[in-house]
Amino acid sequence: MNVAAYMTELGQQARAAAREVARSTTEVRNHALSATADALNSARAELAQANQKDLENGRANGLDAAMLDRLELTPARIDTMIEGLKQVATLPDPVGEITDMTYRPSGIQVGKMRVPLGVIGIIYESRPNVTVEAASLCLKSGNATILRGGSEAIHSNQAVAACIAQGLAAAGLPETAVQVVETTDRDAVGALITMPQYVDVIVPRGGKGLIERISRDAKVPVIKHLDGVCHVYIDSHADPEKALKVAVNAKTHRYGTCNTMETLLVDEEIAEDMLPLLAAEFKAKGVELRGCEQTQNILPGIVAASEEDWHEEYLAPILAVRVVAGLNGAIDHINHYSSQHTESIVTENYTRARRFLTEVDSSSVMVNASTRFADGFEYGLGAEIGISTDKIHARGPVGLLGLTSQKYVVFGDGHIRA
Repeated sequence: MNVAAYMTELGQQARAAAREVARSTTEVRNHALSATADALNSARAELAQANQKDLENGRANGLDAAMLDRLELTPARIDTMIEGLKQVATLPDPVGEITDMTYRPSGIQVGKMRVPLGVIGIIYESRPNVTVEAASLCLKSGNATILRGGSEAIHSNQAVAACIAQGLAAAGLPETAVQVVETTDRDAVGALITMPQYVDVIVPRGGKGLIERISRDAKVPVIKHLDGVCHVYIDSHADPEKALKVAVNAKTHRYGTCNTMETLLVDEEIAEDMLPLLAAEFKAKGVELRGCEQTQNILPGIVAASEEDWHEEYLAPILAVRVVAGLNGAIDHINHYSSQHTESIVTENYTRARRFLTEVDSSSVMVNASTRFADGFEYGLGAEIGISTDKIHARGPVGLLGLTSQKYVVFGDGHIRA
């Protein structure tokens, strides 16, 4: 296969399809989502068969247990895919919404209309259910998409793609509105991220190495976050019971997610009282603590934290702990070491909470809540395509609004500029 020519063809088809999807009605797009859900339900045997091929190849190629688990399409995960499509179909459609209409002194009316981005390229690893999640959000927001899944899921992704094609056809939309790259050649990724004439934005979902490579080489804007070095700061004005609940949940609810706390900061005024309580909770959960010198003095026997620990996204039952000099020390630490994903303060002091919200430079900043809430569903977005720590366009969980933009619209009645 000539990969460059193949990807160019996909790009041309996606650009043409994007125009048709953008002018389609909400009803038509919802029909495509519902029909895709029906197609997935009818194709359970085919999906299981294709997935079994990927699992067998994965075992033969030495994929570890965690990767194999992410790859597997169980009946329950197929149920979740179907339910996800139905939920996205019920979400409000942002496309075409006109806001901020004002009359200008000249007599014209000026406002903003929400419009699709166009063609979205999505690059992801392992989980075949991402194919459905990404396709549904792009389609609902009026976009076409090119999906490049990991080579380990090629058969599963193609089986899912066949169901999506059925759904699009049933609604009268071009099947090229959602295209799943058929080649496992890595050059396909290089082509996809360097086609600004066909692709409007890239969304990478995967490990830090993948996202760094795409950010470095892309000629197309990228919506991304590299890692999730998330912090919880327990202020001297915190309610101890709330602090324990929030900190333990932020770390132990799930270890392998980007919104899991990786560093705990404790105000030096309460460290001697709070740290033993926290240590007991984390010990019961099997979490290894790595502490600064002050933390070690209060909790003898824990591992010493190195400079690298303050930068680390463990994705494991390991937690870095630092005693800081009050709110100023916490803000300084976070703004230096954070990946700008999610940070939380536990405090009963309104003024300190407001300072934290104002001065911490991350995409989600919380008061008295676990960092695990940094999620599109929890934020009321219905679903998300990923998290963005960028400062332009979309920031934080990226849902339907993040897959659209705005353009100015002007209404006149024969007005001319004097």
